Amino acid sequence: MSAPARHPEVRLIGRSDAIRTLEADLECAARSDAKVLVTGETGVGKEVVARLIHQRGVRASAPLVTLNCAGLPDSLLESELFGHVRGSFTGAYRDKPGLLESAPNGTVFLDEVGEMSTRMQVVLLRFLESGEIQRIGADRSHTRVNVRLITATNSDLQAAIASGAFREDLYFRLNVIRLIIPPLRERTEDIPLLVTYYLNYYGRQHKVAPTEVSSDAMDALMAYRWPGNIRELKNVVERMVLKTSGQAIRHSDLPSDVVRSVAVQAAHAVNGN
Repeated sequence: MSAPARHPEVRLIGRSDAIRTLEADLECAARSDAKVLVTGETGVGKEVVARLIHQRGVRASAPLVTLNCAGLPDSLLESELFGHVRGSFTGAYRDKPGLLESAPNGTVFLDEVGEMSTRMQVVLLRFLESGEIQRIGADRSHTRVNVRLITATNSDLQAAIASGAFREDLYFRLNVIRLIIPPLRERTEDIPLLVTYYLNYYGRQHKVAPTEVSSDAMDALMAYRWPGNIRELKNVVERMVLKTSGQAIRHSDLPSDVVRSVAVQAAHAVNGN
């Protein structure tokens, strides 16, 4: 019986100046214990950067816990972070520790922190100032924890501050080290490396023979704007692996939305728009 395919390893893939700069900044962040704010569009790999900072830092042997703040109501987000005591709300049948307690001396990664309500921003700010955990329903703090906090957002926090949607004092607390991940359309020279990497990965996963991409197909992939960034590229590559079953990937094998978008871009370029 063959071994199951490995998960993609956690590393930065690319040779662009942007990736080299990000790699250097990431190393600096890993050497410190300061809070890190990672910004970039959806799908650029913010969690990958957070995991690399943790793995290369002094807390690597301790846990890394992650939580996406988007779409969670305050009560659930607060319970996930800080825990709750038995009877504090309907369904709270036992005491439950939060994620912050689950990573002693480790790292907590909060994705989409810009989606937090102003109330939860106050709760997080209070924790950052004291390090104390007060579970929902408790009348006093439960314990103190020592964790490193890495946050990420695809939002413009400066605009959110100006509109009153995000607290400026919390922003300054989180934005000690800032890592900006550029979108894939700004580093097109990395696309062939990413395509090759995920062709091999999904080929192993789906037990498909190694394949290659024709030059006109690769040209189209490099011309595409990738609004979903690396997350979208992974989906497109997996689809092509399954469609071609080990045969060379031609331009006609590309998803229709990719081909159509590239054609529209080319038409605009010819018309000077």
